[in-house]
Amino acid sequence: MTHSHEELPLADQGGCGDGCACGDGEGYETGLDPQLAELLEQAGLDPIEVEDIATLALAEDLAGGEDVTSVATVPADAVATADFTARQAGVVAGLRIAEAVVSLVCEEEFEVERHVEDGDLVEAGQVLLSVRSRTRDLLTAERSALNLLCHLSGIATATRAWADALEGTGAVVRDTRKTTPGLRALEKFAVRCGGGVNHRMALSDAALVKDNHVVAAGGVAEAFRAVRAAYPELPVEVEVDALEQIPPVLDAGADLILLDNFTVEQLKEAVALVAGRAKLEASGGLTLASAREVAQTGVDYLAVGALTHSSPILDIGLDLRA
Repeated sequence: MTHSHEELPLADQGGCGDGCACGDGEGYETGLDPQLAELLEQAGLDPIEVEDIATLALAEDLAGGEDVTSVATVPADAVATADFTARQAGVVAGLRIAEAVVSLVCEEEFEVERHVEDGDLVEAGQVLLSVRSRTRDLLTAERSALNLLCHLSGIATATRAWADALEGTGAVVRDTRKTTPGLRALEKFAVRCGGGVNHRMALSDAALVKDNHVVAAGGVAEAFRAVRAAYPELPVEVEVDALEQIPPVLDAGADLILLDNFTVEQLKEAVALVAGRAKLEASGGLTLASAREVAQTGVDYLAVGALTHSSPILDIGLDLRA
């Protein structure tokens, strides 16, 4: 699905346009254009966090200096239009983040044309986003913007493959905390763009009792009761690796049970044993090839850490118009 494009004049002087809320104590406390910041927030992202990540990416690329190749080869007053173009088919994620990177570099006013939206399935050769600004600035921002856009689109594309495999089963694929340090919010956003759902964002969001907690507490049920007593308002998930561990956890009142490295037959037995009294999540050793068979056992979730830690990029390039 392709959306009609929208022209958005952004900003001069690093992204701050008319009505920017920088430093006034109201609205978004960010140097991004207010309209762009609002779009990021609507997508479930913190504009300030996105700006920080974009700033860090650019600082890493410039290392306190300047883009020497672009400064040497491009006249200072040259202006161009650049197209972010898909080199292969997939699901796009991170377009507004790429905009944020560009907006922080551009020293002159620039315009953006949005041809697709995050979550759209795109074809090879399709133009995703067009930006017109000073040529040097476009080239300076190119790699930082593409690094994020390609990475996030790769996650969204991989997630869509899992979501398609599970369609109609009642189960959904969800991510883990196996994320790139500093990029968790963006990577989990990409999972959502691909049709997956998010597990907890942080250790404080919900409890997940794993094998080491069980050892420390003296048993699965004991670990669950300790967490429930300390944090009665939080959802609690308990990891089990054997069928006989399920009844005491159920009796204690677990909200969700993670079935670690269960075979398909064991998953079926677990589903029958639980009989709807708790949500069930399959985890460990899952592959796309076996995803549908696992989902058809009746589990509610398939936990796939590879979505964020191993997805290849979606190849996207930036081309200056001749």
